Amino acid sequence: MHLIDAIRDAFALLFSGDTALWQIIWVSVKTTVAGLLIATPIAVACGYAIATRVFPGRRIAIWLAQAALSFPTVLIGLLLYLMLSRQGPWGGLQWLFSQSGIIAGQVLIALPVLIAFTLAAVQAADPRLGETAVTLGASRWRVMVTILHEVRFGVMAAVINGFGRVISEVGCAMMVGGNIAGETRTITTAIALETSKGEFAQGIALGIVLVTIALVVNAALMLLQGDAHAARGLQ
Repeated sequence: MHLIDAIRDAFALLFSGDTALWQIIWVSVKTTVAGLLIATPIAVACGYAIATRVFPGRRIAIWLAQAALSFPTVLIGLLLYLMLSRQGPWGGLQWLFSQSGIIAGQVLIALPVLIAFTLAAVQAADPRLGETAVTLGASRWRVMVTILHEVRFGVMAAVINGFGRVISEVGCAMMVGGNIAGETRTITTAIALETSKGEFAQGIALGIVLVTIALVVNAALMLLQGDAHAARGLQ
């Protein structure tokens, strides 16, 4: 099949409302969003704590958070597979080859990204902000909210990068999800499968959706940042 023909067929698939194609897209978006909703509050709290607290092993915690960014997702998938298998400690959950298992993998993949970016954003904040809040009698919770609000665009960038890493990964989803049609088949695992079968049209269609999602999400962040800068300029 020529490239032009494959691209034409890909757009035809997208606009035809193909049920199988949109089911794959729905599973990817659903599991990605669910994973981020679970990982984000945990990671933001951890990133903030590491950035603002002095404790034994802090340097090791920073090193681990940054090193985990380079962990192959297939390795995370392998470890999670062993944990969720019948002989594993979490086998009783019966999450293997299910959307719950994929979501668990997405959480593990997103956590290092979110922690590292939040850590960097909080460390880059003006230290006088927290000191001023404490002087004015703010509680620890209020100080944290104030600082996170100040670095909110850095945190949003963390979420965007986490979203991109999670929705585009294939190794963990393949190992833990099993690529089951209609249940655990995601955009990336479907692209790998269909391309191996020579079905380039569906692979290209899913690739177009993946790129579109990435562009829309990043454009939303840029618009929010632009509005914030414009508002500051008017003050």
